[in-house]
Amino acid sequence: MRIAIVMGAMLAAISPAAAQMPSSLGTAIATGQVGERYDGYMGVAGTVTPEVRREVSAVNIQRRSLYTQLAVQRRVNAQVVGLATGCQLIAKLVAGQSYMAGDGTWHRLAAGQRPPSPDYCR
Repeated sequence: MRIAIVMGAMLAAISPAAAQMPSSLGTAIATGQVGERYDGYMGVAGTVTPEVRREVSAVNIQRRSLYTQLAVQRRVNAQVVGLATGCQLIAKLVAGQSYMAGDGTWHRLAAGQRPPSPDYCR
């Protein structure tokens, strides 16, 4: 399945700059405890505090709302929008950050490693 939805402005809206992010969430992302999932949502990849879990949940609520809005505009379902966004978010990861692959396993990006790009991302 190929997904060809352009979401530049939306991508910026769902991945705020580190300065706009609560420091606990930014630290959890940088250390690989929280990462991007293949479906466009954030997930917990390690042990985190209840505060970080709440922050991840808040981010996912915002993303779900944006995915639903864009899905209506594009006449697709929100899952398709999430998958396309997941491709873009995972492609922007840097060494040390975690991601969930389509099979549900968590991985941590090593220095010099390129993030995976499933067929549906191309």
